[in-house]
Order: sequence, then structure tokens, then C-alpha cells
Amino acid sequence: MNNVLFLDIETVPQKEYWSEVPQLTQELFSKKTAYQRKEEFSAENFYERAGIWAEFGKIICISVAYFTSNMQERNLRVTSFSGNDEKELLIDFKKLLDTHFNKAYHVLCAHNGKELFTYICILLIIFKLFIT
Repeated sequence: MNNVLFLDIETVPQKEYWSEVPQLTQELFSKKTAYQRKEEFSAENFYERAGIWAEFGKIICISVAYFTSNMQERNLRVTSFSGNDEKELLIDFKKLLDTHFNKAYHVLCAHNGKELFTYICILLIIFKLFIT
């Protein structure tokens, strides 16, 4: 268990209001979400869900948990990276990975991890913070 990093992220749309979203991004969001929205919602009314897509959302918190142990006890450590600057949040998270969870035997564990890890990796590429 000491080799497992449990994590979760919280996301929101990149802009608070649809009116703040650039026209091109509105068009791309409309096309991307058409299959889910069908005729029920306009893209504007669906925008509150934009945080689930890396290209329209942003991470506002990454929380991690991992076990440490010595001969007598096991402890659970919990850390959260949060703030207004998404790039700084990702830099701090990447430092944790680089310094403590960078071996082949380490495991990342998350609910809905396929999408979660893809989301994080897309942003690491966008910010040029490649994992080494």
C-alpha cells in the first residue's frame, strides 16, 4: 500500500459565465457536446458542465492520499493542491510525483482514472510540464 498514490481532482469551466467564453470556444463546445445535449439543452445552458473536459475546464484542486509506515504503525497522509493558478497547482502536483512516486512500482489510483489521468496529462502537455 505504500506504493499507491490515491488522487482525485475538482474541476470547473474555464470561464464563470458563458458570455465570457470566446466565440470560437463557444462553437467548439457546442459541437463537442451536441451528442450529449441533443435537443434538451442549448450549449449555453450546458456550459456549467464544461469542467469535465480538459479543453473547456480547469482544475481547481488535486487531492492525494498515500500511506507511510514504520515498524509500529501505518499512517495516511492527505495533501491538496489548490489555488487560482492552474499551472502552479500542476507544478506542485508534478513535484510530488517526481520526488515520491516516480518508480516503476508506484501506482496511481483514482475513481474514473482513465478520464482523470487523461485530463491531467492534457494539461501537463498544454503547460509544457511533461512528466520525466
